[in-house]
Formats: sequence, structure tokens, C-alpha cells
Amino acid sequence: MLEGLPPNNAAFVMRLRCPEAQARALADLVVETFDPAETAAAAFEEKATTESWAATPWLVEVYFGHDPDEANLRELATVAVGAELAAQIEFDRVLQKDWVAASLEGLSAVRAGRFVVHGSHDRASVRPNDIGLEIEAALAFGTGHHGTTRGCLLFLDEILKRRRPHNILDIGCGTGVLALAAARALRIEVAAGDIDADAVAATRANAVLNCAGPWLHPVQARGALHPALWKPRAYDLIFANILAKPLRMLAPSLAQLAAHGGDVVLSGMLLRDVPGVATAWAAQGFAIAKRRHIDGWATLLLRRGGA
Repeated sequence: MLEGLPPNNAAFVMRLRCPEAQARALADLVVETFDPAETAAAAFEEKATTESWAATPWLVEVYFGHDPDEANLRELATVAVGAELAAQIEFDRVLQKDWVAASLEGLSAVRAGRFVVHGSHDRASVRPNDIGLEIEAALAFGTGHHGTTRGCLLFLDEILKRRRPHNILDIGCGTGVLALAAARALRIEVAAGDIDADAVAATRANAVLNCAGPWLHPVQARGALHPALWKPRAYDLIFANILAKPLRMLAPSLAQLAAHGGDVVLSGMLLRDVPGVATAWAAQGFAIAKRRHIDGWATLLLRRGGA
């Protein structure tokens, strides 16, 4: 189970070994409480030992981009795991790490329909009719190897087979994979934004690297709260590959930007998060037209009324 990804400047970690139920509860509580751009939580089963095969412990790891308030975190954790386990929480520092570079080590190019996401070491994998997206390692999320990004690219490839979108928005652009894919395929300007300054810089650099600089000018913004993202015409294709909580919270504002008859592609949620996200968007008149599940992650294609 993973909620979020280690923040770009992760330098602190909180750890707790405990039973599965408490581990999941603590990870969920952290995700619902903290900004996903600054904090990420993972809960997973450790390997069983020969001393106790029946009671394999789980480990909760919470990464922070800032020095955490240990006393407040123990108090918060008490709600999920009880005072006894909360007292066992350990805090430590971690070396700053380029998470994208680490994830790219040893990974080959990723194919999603006509799109191929690759590193500079794998340019030969791009065939003549492919749309190659070269992504440099950077302090931002989105390499194409993650199931959420691949799910969005597959939906983009499917959409392009039936129509040509004219106004496209990418919320939470990360390294810019989705915006780049749309810009390269259609050769039009694509609006993009991310809450993280590192992500904006990475998207801008990748746009230049992929000869898409004229079509992509990302901005730093929380959701769509930036003048550059509020265009006179509605968007007929919107991507939001973030996390379940912001997908729910942004539903009203993004729905205002969506053109009638357009497509909205949402990802970044675990399978169990789909009902909550779908409910939030249903309140705005959208229904699931199609869904994909890749590596435990869900990607949804929404349209008004599900048409």
C-alpha cells in the first residue's frame, strides 16, 4: 500500500512496526492530514521470521519534506494505533535523494499505445511511427513507469483515435509526460500546472528537450488557481494525475473548466479510492465512461453523464 510518493526534498522519516490494521490506519490518517506535496506514507508487510511465522509485522514509513513535530505526530498517531504503539514510533533523517533517477535505474522504455517514454540511454527503442517522450531524471513525479501515468497515456492514445482535442489542461503535471504527449501528438499549446516548483522546472526542461517548448509553458499553481489556466474557452480534455483527496477536492473547480462533450482523465488513486472520487465528480454531473487498473492503481475516463 502506498499513498503518495516520497516528496522531492524528503529528508526526514517516521517509522513504526505494528499489526496490519494499525499500519493501514496510520498511513491513511497521515495522507488525510498532511499536504501530499510535503508528506507521503507507505504501509507494507515485512518478511516473516523463523521466530514468528504467524505474526508478520507491518512497517509504516512516513516521509517528510520538513522537520516533523515529533510530539504532535505521536499524539496524532495515538488516534490510529493507540498510545502504546505511538510511543514506539522512531524518527530519523534520510539522505536527500533524486527519486526519479532512482526509479529509472535499470528500467527500460515504457510503451503506451503510440507513446514511448524513455531515458536518454534508450532512444533506440523509439520506432519510426512512435511518439517518443524522453524524460530526464528530475526531482518530480512522472516517468511513465508508474501505472497511473501509463493509464493516462493509454486513454490519451484512445481519445486521439476518435477525435482531435483543441484545448487541453494537465493538472499536477509532474515531469510533464502527459502534457508533452498531447503537445507532441497534436502540435498545439497545452496548459499545465503543478503545486511543486521542481515539477514546473522539470516540465519546462523536458518540453525543451522534446522540442515542445513553444507549446508548453507550465505554471506553479495549486489546482487550477492560476490566471494562465483559466482560458476563455473550456477545455475539451483535462488530465489530473494526482491523489485521491485532491481529485475529490478539485472536482467543482475542474468541472467548471470542462467543455460539454469533453473528456476528463483522472488517476493517482488506489482501487479502493474510486467510489469516493466517482461520487465527488458525480455531484458535478460526470460519470465513469471507462476505467483501467494497472498495478493496483485506477485511471478513470469521465464524461458528463457518462456519454
